[in-house]
Amino acid sequence: MPITIAVDAMGADRAPKPEVEGAILAARQYDVRVLLVGQQDVVSAELMQHPEARALPIEVVHASEFIGMDEKAVEAVKHKRDSSMRVGLRLVKDGAASGFVSAGNTGAAMVTAKLVLGVLPGVDRPALASVFPTAANTATIMLDVGANVDCKPQNLQQFAIMGDVYFREIFSGRFPTASKPRVGLLSVGEEETKGNDLTRDAFQLIKNLPLNFLGNVEGRDLYNGHCDVIVCDGFVGNVALKVSEGLVEAIRSILKESLQSTIARQLGFLLSRNAFSDFRKRLDYSEYGGAPLLGLKGVAIVSHGSSNGTAIKNAIRVAAEFARSGLNCKIEEKIQAARVGAVEKV
Repeated sequence: MPITIAVDAMGADRAPKPEVEGAILAARQYDVRVLLVGQQDVVSAELMQHPEARALPIEVVHASEFIGMDEKAVEAVKHKRDSSMRVGLRLVKDGAASGFVSAGNTGAAMVTAKLVLGVLPGVDRPALASVFPTAANTATIMLDVGANVDCKPQNLQQFAIMGDVYFREIFSGRFPTASKPRVGLLSVGEEETKGNDLTRDAFQLIKNLPLNFLGNVEGRDLYNGHCDVIVCDGFVGNVALKVSEGLVEAIRSILKESLQSTIARQLGFLLSRNAFSDFRKRLDYSEYGGAPLLGLKGVAIVSHGSSNGTAIKNAIRVAAEFARSGLNCKIEEKIQAARVGAVEKV
């Protein structure tokens, strides 16, 4: 039976084009039904540009408002009560959809998701978890990558537990370390005394958890495969994410320019085209779809604002897999088993 995923059709920079394209791709390739949430006339007009969509399980759900990228999250959520984000998340809350995808304003998505869905017992704040490829042909999960720019030590403690569970579930059977993920705290040095007040205090909390805690790790460990889960606050995580994206684009441009500079290099590129194609795919954010907001009483995936149809398609896939996995129940169990309790008002 198809699983239903609601998509914020007004979120991306070029909305609703990538959302519609992604919905069509997902409905074709996966066993999903897609609800495109947004202004009925705008979304329907874009959908009509794709006659093949008529035979697919795709519907439009009207929302009269949407939240722009440049709007302040709290104010927008407060005043736009019929936004595509809120309507889409209400579909999840009411059981009409099993998950939600948005490539819109990250802060607004986090605030709205917390308001509409609520958080799991023992969780103060949801955290965005992003997957990074490594030189060891594995993957590293980093959280938080932007949902919470200011964190307390107990937030990082909760992130460590959620990241551990998430890595176990999505990479089970794929990587040798999936049964016991190596968890690290991002800091400026490996020694326990290194870092700021936040990391030093969080270190003491995380080291007492029943996790495979490596201690402090540094920025280079994001890509070398020495760590499976890296915990940090959303400010640092988002900077690392954006630096990584910029570096990938720079590498692509430099390689392209270099490989086209001489006939010999062009010939070399043709001979190694498959290797370069694989390199590009491993570093392409659209292949990963989006980052889940872990810790919610429901499934919400946040994608990049510049997402294309492929990225939205993969975000829908991630949302469906998340919903089917029962991951939230496992996070709740692990939080309770570690006796970590929420201390902030939800």
